[in-house]
Amino acid sequence: MRTTLTLDDDLAALLRQQAATLGVSFKEMVNRALRAGLSREMAPRDVPTPTTIPHSFGFRPGVDLDKLNQLADELEAEAAVESLARTR
Repeated sequence: MRTTLTLDDDLAALLRQQAATLGVSFKEMVNRALRAGLSREMAPRDVPTPTTIPHSFGFRPGVDLDKLNQLADELEAEAAVESLARTR
């Protein structure tokens, strides 16, 4: 297939240099480089599966973890009331 491709000058120079070193045409070097790059991108990667490490946060039995935001809101409201009382 014939197509027009615009390459950065530094990349074209590297391709020409590598083509000369290997004794192949510029076209062949471009095709080899594209194949090598694409095959690396398409290859499955050996990335380890992330693991979850459980951690005990040390809450005592009977503490309802679903109501911690409610507790934070109540403490914040109390602090705001105390702050307003001090400024008056």
